[in-house]
Amino acid sequence: MRIALLPSAFAPSVGGVEVLSARLAVNLRRAGHDVEIWTASRQQDDLPRVEVLDGLAVRRFVFPLPRASAGAALRWPAEAVAAYRELAAAARAFRPDLLHVQCFSAQGVYAAALSRRLRRPLVVSLQGETVMDDQDIYDSSVAMRTALRIGVRQAAAVTGCSQFTLDDSIRRFGLSPAKSQVIFNGVDVDEAPRAEVALPFDRFVLGLGRVVHKKGFDLLLDAFAKVAPDRPDVGLVIVGGGAELDRLKDHARRLGLEERVFFPGPLGRGQVADVMHRAEVFVMPSRVEPFGIVALEGWRAGTPVVVTSRGGAGEFVQDGRTGRVVDPEDTSALADAVAGLLDDPALRASFAAAGRARLPEFSWDRLRAEYEKVYASAAAARR
Repeated sequence: MRIALLPSAFAPSVGGVEVLSARLAVNLRRAGHDVEIWTASRQQDDLPRVEVLDGLAVRRFVFPLPRASAGAALRWPAEAVAAYRELAAAARAFRPDLLHVQCFSAQGVYAAALSRRLRRPLVVSLQGETVMDDQDIYDSSVAMRTALRIGVRQAAAVTGCSQFTLDDSIRRFGLSPAKSQVIFNGVDVDEAPRAEVALPFDRFVLGLGRVVHKKGFDLLLDAFAKVAPDRPDVGLVIVGGGAELDRLKDHARRLGLEERVFFPGPLGRGQVADVMHRAEVFVMPSRVEPFGIVALEGWRAGTPVVVTSRGGAGEFVQDGRTGRVVDPEDTSALADAVAGLLDDPALRASFAAAGRARLPEFSWDRLRAEYEKVYASAAAARR
């Protein structure tokens, strides 16, 4: 098949959707499909509109949406027509058999219109964008809510990274359960640490991710404050950057944890792999988490994981077998889960081994094979 893959963002941006889209595209090409990446750009970006990255043709488009100001609203129809024409020209050149939107955003609006015009099937993959957007765009924007409703209605198939993600769109955006299915996200099954990070602790608990309210690192600090007094040799490392970082550091100071918590900031992939491998326990304390690829990275590193029960992580982490699944708002329960692992090396080893054994289920080959089935079904339905 000729597949146009439309992620909400792509390299040089770094994130889960970018990595997933790149790995999926490469694996589809290895399986004999022809794939192009069509992704969003901004008018002020100096990135090339067309380039080849790792053997993949990447096309970037500006996908304008209606804006609130009167001047912008007047300009939008002409901007939208121009953007659509650019996308249609790419379609004439590539002649896709199918359009696949990864993480619905502005690009999904235009993909839905193009799919209808070309009479080519549309597949939409939801990655938690309806609950994890930092600006809560689907709560604040009528245009985006309407666009998503139209997109999931028009799509031949809709996948979600978890049932939690699909249920949200079924409840709020009119997604039909009959054409939705879960496809868990993937991870590189083997990735060795490539760059050692200097840390002030030999034993430590690890948190990792964007430092924003929804990620719940303040809850992790509250739980660690209950763990720390009886375990003076254990520190807490929180890796990442974001809008809440300074506030989080202030919270650590108020708890009297200045010497027990280390904030190295954002790290590269090799450095993250190193820190994950050295941690005694990895904790994902999110207030909401559609999936949680970092839990798979913990399994890969041989590190026991404690994950949030609020979202999709509990759909693949088995509580008491491959990790602990805890409501992070209950900081006493979160502290007990962390302390139980810190104090029991045999339990840590058991969770780590059981998680590592599950990793082949999340390989990129598995992900590609599941999407191929969706593509074939969508194409057959269109015919």
